[in-house]
Amino acid sequence: MSSKLEKALFEVRPYVEYYDRLKELVEKLWEEATTEENFIELLNAEINRAEEPFKTDLRIFLQKFEVL
Repeated sequence: MSSKLEKALFEVRPYVEYYDRLKELVEKLWEEATTEENFIELLNAEINRAEEPFKTDLRIFLQKFEVL
């Protein structure tokens, strides 16, 4: 797992409601992704399918990940 992914997960932990579910999903997507851009595409696809409040957790993670 990349240090960027680990850092983003660490930083969003206090702000997300479903941290364990989020961590499991982003780690799975990271393994599937071929590039960082592909990872972001996969994450955006999950955001589009997700229901609130998990959708907000995913958005928070994506924002943090893109800033790093």
